[in-house]
Amino acid sequence: MKDQNNMKTSLTVPLQLFALALVLLAGACKAQKTADQKIIADGAELTLVADDYEFTEGPAVDSKGDVYFTDQPNDRIMKWNASDNSVSEYMKPAGRSNGLYFDDEGNLLSAADEKNELWRIDPDKNVTVLTDGFEGKKLNGPNDLWVDGKGGIYFTDPYYQRSWWTHNEPPQEARSVYYLAPGTDTPRVVGDIDFEQPNGIIGSPDGKLLYVSDIDAKKTYEYDIRDDGNLYSRKLYAEMGSDGMTIDNRGNVYLTGDGVTVFDKYGNQIQHIPVPETWTANITFAGPDQKTLFITAMDSVYTLEMVVHGVR
Repeated sequence: MKDQNNMKTSLTVPLQLFALALVLLAGACKAQKTADQKIIADGAELTLVADDYEFTEGPAVDSKGDVYFTDQPNDRIMKWNASDNSVSEYMKPAGRSNGLYFDDEGNLLSAADEKNELWRIDPDKNVTVLTDGFEGKKLNGPNDLWVDGKGGIYFTDPYYQRSWWTHNEPPQEARSVYYLAPGTDTPRVVGDIDFEQPNGIIGSPDGKLLYVSDIDAKKTYEYDIRDDGNLYSRKLYAEMGSDGMTIDNRGNVYLTGDGVTVFDKYGNQIQHIPVPETWTANITFAGPDQKTLFITAMDSVYTLEMVVHGVR
């Protein structure tokens, strides 16, 4: 009996140590998870840059960290200089540009919906129309875009009636996501064709995933990207739609509307950034190190310093 009690005691001590180790490991994992979810710099506050626009949209960062964004009702593209926090007019008229994105050659790509076109604006401000239609009809109105590593362009084509259009019905029956392959002028529909209103779009830096918001359906989807540019394996990423979108180096995806809502790569919400405007339209990472979150919201633009940084 004495030997059995000693045996129980000798077994109990290692089990207690094992349980303690599990508790410590769980605590370390929780602390690491909390650290991984920290995305805003210590002490950082949302900073108003300027508020003298009509409606801001489409921020795109260049290789220097400067941001170009649109003031669509006033038909102009603005430029924010990261070095001195100044804003100046870059281009007017600007084809009623909405979403913007830079390609790897330093050209500014624009969803120019005055005439339902996709533009390339070179550094000298020369404009090339990349595409203006699909299957013999005009596009509905390109809205937002993302460029893959091959130079192909994904863009959303919802329908928002514009005061500068003479037509009042969508030219395309479906509101789709398109892919314009490099060296071509004819886009093709990729992914699904049952969107209510596709809007925000962003891809992962490795070119394997594409996120597309169906803003009217209040959903954002994740797609796998094939080598030929086609999309497959649609998965629900978040029960939330979005106007504009961006992604950081940890794979967190930033959605807009009521401020900025941030989801980790698994689709779990980790942060909400309030913005004092009735609508937050779009976002990108800016600055030389891409650690400044640049936010367009109604008649204003804001910045917020981050721990994470943007990626292409």
